[in-house]
Amino acid sequence: MHPDTRVQFISDEVGHGVVATAFIPKGTITWVQDPLDQVFTAHRRASLPAPTQALLEYFAFKNAKNEMILCWDHARYVNHSFKSNCLSTAYDFEVAIRDIRPGEQLTDDYGYLNLDTPWKPLDEGTRRKWVRPDDPVRCARAWDKNIDQAMRHFDLVPQPLAEWVSGEFWADWQLWPAPLKSTVDLLCARLA
Repeated sequence: MHPDTRVQFISDEVGHGVVATAFIPKGTITWVQDPLDQVFTAHRRASLPAPTQALLEYFAFKNAKNEMILCWDHARYVNHSFKSNCLSTAYDFEVAIRDIRPGEQLTDDYGYLNLDTPWKPLDEGTRRKWVRPDDPVRCARAWDKNIDQAMRHFDLVPQPLAEWVSGEFWADWQLWPAPLKSTVDLLCARLA
């Protein structure tokens, strides 16, 4: 998780969240999946006691391989927003899609988390009211556009998490401005 963040109580409705402790400019990597994040295959999940499985469902997210990823750092407290200021890329990192001010909550769109069932978050006055299992198919074009615009700033801003980004991304980044992999690639194969 970006070093200029901390966990803070947000409200009774959403509980805790992650807020910026300093200015985080558009195009900054805000989270990277790293070797300390725990990966739970379907088999490993099934071997856990039911209460542990419930905690995993709450704090982890599902990747395109149908694995649950439990972040070791406070990234697991990043809340959903249909007006999110961060988006996940197909390269196992998230990027700020607009400037994030000190004290502002970092948010993601949970639509790319491969939910099994629709989920209705707090109403933010947006057209989308539900997070749905097929959101990566329906929303990928808009997410990709926002990520593309943010990535135009990527080389111009400090990147304290760059050393954790995969070699696959760096190879594709050398071809910039060729399009990067689409967020539709985050869609779990069982849902495709």
